[in-house]
Amino acid sequence: MRCIYDLYKTVKVPIIGSGGVTTGNDAIEMIMAGATAVQIGTGIYYRGIEVFKKVTEEMIAFMKKEGYASLHEIRGLAHRE
Repeated sequence: MRCIYDLYKTVKVPIIGSGGVTTGNDAIEMIMAGATAVQIGTGIYYRGIEVFKKVTEEMIAFMKKEGYASLHEIRGLAHRE
């Protein structure tokens, strides 16, 4: 996560977050740190192939609850707070 945060401040290329994504919250945190997209590997092991649907649903639920309409609104948010 720290690497994503630091990279976002220094480079102007897409950043793919990876490592330990098992929930929608994990993915949201990486995007808030500056990731353009996230890779899911660990989540398949722990939650099965349906992890992709579950993570997507969890991300959508978070965004609705917090009033965000798109990932663009939360990308890099950790740098603005």
